[in-house]
Amino acid sequence: MLINNISFRSFSYMMFVILSNLITGCASYAPAGRNVSPDIQGQTGSHFQNSFIEPDQVDNSTRRSKSVESGVSLAVKTIWVDPIVRPASTLKAFYGLTIKSAGSFLERTFIAKVRFPLLERKPIPELSNSKPMDLEAWELELDELAVRKPSSGEINFHIDGEEYFNRLNTVFEAADQSIDIRTYIFDNDDVALQVADLLRKKSIGVEVKVLVDGLADVFATRLDPHSMPDDVILPSSISSYLTYASKVKFRKQSNPWFTGDHVKITIVDQDLAFVGGMNIGREYRYDWHDLMMEVEGPIVKRLQYEFDLAWAKAGIFGDYAWLAQALIADTAEDSGGAYPIRILKTSIHDSELYRVQVAAIRRARQYIYIENTYFSDDKILFELAMARRRGVDVRVILSANGDSAILNLSNQKAINSMLRNGIRVYSYPGMTHVKAAVYDGWACLGSANFDKLSLQVNQEINLATSHPAVVNSLLERLFYPDFSISNELRDPLPMAARHHFAEFIADELL
Repeated sequence: MLINNISFRSFSYMMFVILSNLITGCASYAPAGRNVSPDIQGQTGSHFQNSFIEPDQVDNSTRRSKSVESGVSLAVKTIWVDPIVRPASTLKAFYGLTIKSAGSFLERTFIAKVRFPLLERKPIPELSNSKPMDLEAWELELDELAVRKPSSGEINFHIDGEEYFNRLNTVFEAADQSIDIRTYIFDNDDVALQVADLLRKKSIGVEVKVLVDGLADVFATRLDPHSMPDDVILPSSISSYLTYASKVKFRKQSNPWFTGDHVKITIVDQDLAFVGGMNIGREYRYDWHDLMMEVEGPIVKRLQYEFDLAWAKAGIFGDYAWLAQALIADTAEDSGGAYPIRILKTSIHDSELYRVQVAAIRRARQYIYIENTYFSDDKILFELAMARRRGVDVRVILSANGDSAILNLSNQKAINSMLRNGIRVYSYPGMTHVKAAVYDGWACLGSANFDKLSLQVNQEINLATSHPAVVNSLLERLFYPDFSISNELRDPLPMAARHHFAEFIADELL
């Protein structure tokens, strides 16, 4: 019964997505017999020109039609094609969702009804003067907890869109061999088109590959940022725009049982990579607070290997191409870089990021700093409360105005739980999309949120290191400034029935 219920929820969610697109899009189709041109014609750039379709029709009718087409195509691919082309991925996703949904429901209920009430009977101590955890011992323990041994390299941080996108454009301009982009969303807005124009130009002499998540692409086609100027004319889809009259190779990642690929990695010439939380779009360039890492050294070869696996699986041969690619040895050298860096992942069958961060929370003795927009995992929340009972200085930065109404309400319940347990909570003034944590001098950051999807279901990649210079840079450039400009919350927030409902949705589906 549980299996059928989970399957029905997943199927219903996808049908909701497709039907909503159909309902809002069908009325906007071009009339039968109208001469509709290809998606791309005329000039490129942020103002898309089509000689057969008026600008307002491109923005409304054609884009909605394209969204319907993408949604239906994704449903057909997920329900009928994936079981044939990606049989292992489909079975793994179904098994993982079933087991994790059942297990997490039971564990969450036990935590909420038994463990938290017992814990909250204990007084909250003063902060301890304990020494931080032994990082050398922790790295040895990580060799057992993590799937991969550490590689090496160097990390530099790019905070917020101006810094990151300016650097990204510079690196793209200098590329002379390859540009490989694996991102959750390559948006359909003015900033995305500027990046697309550069990629189209570079594809003449450089191999350019773009891989996006199929389900996320359905939404990206429809939704525009509120800050985008009104006079921007957009194409019907970013995939058509990227590939028209260019040599850009574009693939959509499959979504077996509607699981997603939330990874954000860009690799240039196989010797420099960007990893973090930013997709390609206007919100990340102008509107949101976010973080990316620029990485060099042997670790880039490991990231390239991860990209090549994902690219192969997204092709027409699916799991079979992935297997062939996986048989090619990961030849990255672990020596020669400046300091150890470790790749940590979430996949549907292995929640490596989850167990490693739970272990880090349990071992922390001095401080835990976390900045994340989506905070709905009860186990993480309970472990943080336990850490505070050990005298650990636990601080969490959340968005004052997140981009999801449901997760905002769920976060408010989590905030009250944190406050009851002595955790210091900071409300960032605006939308922070940062996904970073530091545990006693060990940093872990990348694409993963503190929610069910990121920690147990979707594909995610974080990087982790205990190198002092990197950790200090993260503290000095991100955490300390964000603590200073955020509003520390001290009083419980009022709760209503909608908060409990939102928490249930976040726990079960998000």
